[in-house]
Parts: sequence; C-alpha cells; structure tokens
Amino acid sequence: MFADLEALLPRVSKPVQYVGGELNAQLKDWDAADVRWALMYPDAYEVGLPNQGVQILYEVLNERVDALAERCYSVWPDLEALMREHGVPAFTVDGHRPLGAFDVLGISFSTELGYTNLLTSLDLAGIPLHAADRTEEHPVVVAGGHAAFNPEPISRFVDVAAIGDGEEVVGDITDVVRDWKAAGRPGGRRELLLRLAATDGCYVPGLYDVAYGEDGAIAAVTPVDERVPRTVTKRTTTELDEWPYPKAPLVPLAETVHERASVEIFRGCTRGCRFCQAGMITRPVRERSLEGIGKMVDASVRASGFDEVGLLSLSSADHSEIAEITKGLADRYEGTNTSLSLPSTRVDAFNIDLANEISRNGRRSGLTFAPEGGSERIRRVINKMVSEEDLIRTVSEAFAQGWRQVKLYFMCGLPTEEDEDVLEIAGMAHRVIKAGRAASGRNDVRCTISIGGFVPKPHTPFQWAAQAHPDVVDDRLRKLRAAVNSDRKIGRNIGMRYHDGQPSLVEGLLARGDRRVGAVIERVWREGGRFDGWSEHFSFERWMTAAAAELEPLGVSVDWYTTRERGQAEVLPWDHLDSGLERDWLWDDWQDALAGREQDDCRWTPCFDCGVCPSTGTDIEVGPSGTTLLPLTVVNPLRGG
Repeated sequence: MFADLEALLPRVSKPVQYVGGELNAQLKDWDAADVRWALMYPDAYEVGLPNQGVQILYEVLNERVDALAERCYSVWPDLEALMREHGVPAFTVDGHRPLGAFDVLGISFSTELGYTNLLTSLDLAGIPLHAADRTEEHPVVVAGGHAAFNPEPISRFVDVAAIGDGEEVVGDITDVVRDWKAAGRPGGRRELLLRLAATDGCYVPGLYDVAYGEDGAIAAVTPVDERVPRTVTKRTTTELDEWPYPKAPLVPLAETVHERASVEIFRGCTRGCRFCQAGMITRPVRERSLEGIGKMVDASVRASGFDEVGLLSLSSADHSEIAEITKGLADRYEGTNTSLSLPSTRVDAFNIDLANEISRNGRRSGLTFAPEGGSERIRRVINKMVSEEDLIRTVSEAFAQGWRQVKLYFMCGLPTEEDEDVLEIAGMAHRVIKAGRAASGRNDVRCTISIGGFVPKPHTPFQWAAQAHPDVVDDRLRKLRAAVNSDRKIGRNIGMRYHDGQPSLVEGLLARGDRRVGAVIERVWREGGRFDGWSEHFSFERWMTAAAAELEPLGVSVDWYTTRERGQAEVLPWDHLDSGLERDWLWDDWQDALAGREQDDCRWTPCFDCGVCPSTGTDIEVGPSGTTLLPLTVVNPLRGG
C-alpha cells in the first residue's frame, strides 16, 4: 500500500520516518511465513526506532524460517488526518502492509502514556478497539514491556499481556498461533486465547472476571475456565549470552533520540531502590560474559557504522567486571572514531579511572548521576544510599581531571517528603559548583539538576503509597527554583529542568489503575488524546474531565487511584500477576521505608528472601567470569579493522 501512502507524504512533516528501508531493516517473503508479526512502539519514529526491546524481538522473530516481523510506529496527527481522509490504514514501515493483515500485533509499552496511541493505531487499522469484538480474522493484540506489568487499564483493548522478558515468549506465542492455524483454527479465537493463556508468561485479561467490593476496591479476580491459571508468572531469560541481540542495529533515516549501537551488558538490579519498578521487576541480576560483550560490540559496530557504543543496564557500572570491559573496549577502539558511553551510573560504583577509559577517545560530554533525593533522610526512605560526601568527592576529582559539567537527577513528591527535603537539592547543587570551582580553578563549571515527579508503581514497595498532588509538587519546585537562585553568583552556573506535576498524576492513574480506567483512556482518545508523553499534545483538563465522567458514577475518582494510601489487605489490580517478588517482602520493605531503614544490596550480602530466585528458578549470576574480553585485535583505522 506504499503507493497510497506516498501520495500523502509531501504534505506531512518529517516524511522520511514513514518510508522504511533503513540499514539492517528486514523484509521477508510474506507468503513463506506461517506467522506474521507487526511490532509496534506506540510513539513517534524518533523515539521508537532506537528502542532496544523492539529491535531484539524484530531480529529474534525474523531469524525463524516460519515467521516474519515488521515494525510500525505511531503516526503524527498530520498524517493521521490525511490517512483518515483518504482511507489509508495503519501500516508497517518495512513492507508498508496494513496492520490488520498480520496474525499478531505486538506493542511494547515503556510508559503508560502511550496507551492512547495504541487506540489510534487500532482504529486506523480497522481492528476493533475492544478485544471482545474481534474475530479470528483480526490480529491477536499482545502488550509487553514494563508498563504491561499492570495491563488492567488496557485490558479491554489487548488480547494478551506478555509479562517479563520477551526473547523466549515471542517464540512460544508464535508456536501456538502457527499450530492453531495449521490445524484449521479449531474453536475459533476463544480457543486460540485459551491456548495462549496456558503459555508461561501470557496473561489473557478476557479470561478473568473481576468483582468489586462496596468500598470500590477489588474483591476477587477469577479465571473463567479451568484451563486458565489463577496466577501468571513473569518470564525470565536466564542465559543472556545465548541471546546476543540486536546483532545488526537499525540505522535510522531520520534523526532519533539515540543514535548509537547499544549493548545490554547485564539485566536486573538488586540495589533495592524502592521507587524503581524496573529494578524490581527485572530481578535477578544476570550478567553477560566479557567474551559475549566483546562479540556483541564488535558485531554491532561492524553492522551499523555507529561511532558510539552504549553499554546499557539499569546501572552499568555495577557489572562485576566493568573495569575489564571498559579497558578492553577502549584498547580495542583507541585511535578510531568509536567512543563508549555508560548512560547509567551510580556515584558509589563510579571512579575516575572508569570515566577516563570511557572518554579515552576525547569525548567528555559531561557526567550524569542520580541521587534522586535531596536530603539524606529521604534517600534512606527510598533506599538510595548515595552520600553527599561521595558525590562531592567524585565530581571534584572529575572537575580536576578536565570535566566541566555534571547533571544530577532527582524526584519530587516522594513518600514522607517535606519541603526541606526538596530544598536540600539546591544546597547540594551549590556545593557541587563550589567544589568544582575549587578543584578546577575555573568559574565555568556547570551543574544541571533535572527533577521529575514521583509516580508510585506496581510491584514495588511504594505500590501502597499515596502520590503527591500536582499542586504540592509544583509548589515545592517553585521554592526550589528560588533557593537555587538565592545566590546569584552560583545560581547562574546551575540549570534546572523539571516537569510539572500534572502529567505525573495521569501516569499514576494509569500505572495503578484497574479495568475501570479503560473507559477513561477510551474517552480521552475519542476526544483527541494523542502523544500524551509530549507536553505540546498533553491535556490535563481532558484527562480530568474524562475521569470525572467515567469514574465518579462508579464511586471512585482520580484521587482514589492516586493520592490515596493503600492498606496491606487491599487486593491490588496486579496481585494475580507474579513478578517473582513476595508480596509480604514488599510490604515489609514499605514499612522499612516509612521508618527510614535502608536495605543492602543482596548481590554482595546474604539473601533477603524477596522471592525472585526460587520463583523464577534462577540465581543471581555475576562474575568474575575468568574469561577474556574478545575479540582482542586492536582496530586499525588505516586497515579498516
């Protein structure tokens, strides 16, 4: 259908994002595939193309002889209007085929604010919005990603939620769909969904009934068929070296948010930051070997031509052999245009030797750390035990070694937070500038503080916490700005970036909502909601109006879902979805948070019985591996490597 689309492209902004054909894109024989996947990232091309999860699944599926996968992204409102006007359906960028022609539509949700974009794509594709209205002729709509760990708000729109790591479960889903099709589609769509519900890690919301009590909370979640499990447990890919993807990263045609080869050096985190859903749901820690990392970096650079390699994880400097990794890679690529980056580091896992290896090719764009809380007290509450002394010592040495700027990430609206905890951020930033000037002997050092509104997330100790109201967050941020600027000679060297509290409240509604919130999402979408993660498209008023109309007749409200603290006995919408963490352990950690008690990292201390390792049949897997980083050959730019 490219001919129909092509006629519209001269009339839209950034048309190149819709044409496909990127380096390393794949286009397989449609008729030779038994199962056809459309993989969607529900945001613009510039955000979606670099997404590691979609790229991994794209390669994994296309390596199968019996399957194919094509990609799609959300279209901007200008193209959406033209597609509706001219009857052009939602399409993939690889083969420009309509989404409705595929067997499976897989959507990767990194954030809940992408939910309305899913509805746009379903509607443009001619796929019924509600799963209950689909027939065996429609694709199976599968949600994945971190925001799918509570899929209840989108349960009316998706057929399946794949919980956990995706590398293996997409193969199992493919097998189920292939066998059902080969057998003549017995039992129709319901039989297919029943078979998928019996697949590890697959949750089929339509096969569960939810009952509510008089207090508005959930009374019970009950499977409707004996073949449906009462609890769905997440999938965990244990041996990451067996899944060295992406082998050939996609090289974008249009500008994107990240343009680099990305290699995930380990998965999971045991630091125990209580606010961090990603750290909780990706347990246990699984490290790639030195040899595996070396091969992945080499393959990615050769296949893509990228001049930057990002060594990714939730806290990359925590890899047990990070010094060997960075030195080996810096040695290999010294004298070339290829640089390394650690997008995520912790102050207590960072040192200048590591920074010098990363920047050996001369790139010193700045250092980034995330203390998260301004005061030591609030850092104990959130279990982010980064001392200000460690931070000042680290940045002082960095400034002395020639760095000129540092970025610090914080949150506002944390449980038990008071104004003073937030105002401490200003004091910390002032002391960073003073230390930087003293260490470097220069006055041009800079510090940027970036502050986000805290959103309590499922499967964390803070899943019971009350979210701060936007008025509280905004008031504290105003006071913080005044405190930063109170000393003009220092404040002029401090940049402050923050988001107001309103989008965070909507994110909180979607993150901890139940099935009743689905009506709010649909109403917002019908009234024009698109790209809610973008400030220029987001409308707080639209969300609040829709929520009042849909929720208040049911006896609940936005405040009921967000600013209300939950009790231990309340049934949470995601309690039947098992991330591996024991509920009692999470509750005990919540009580420790309220008491300001910290929790150690279980990678290096005795087990705290969070439940993940036994429930997933895995163990924490860390080095030292005893292997050598390969390939060892130093790249010679004159010989072309």
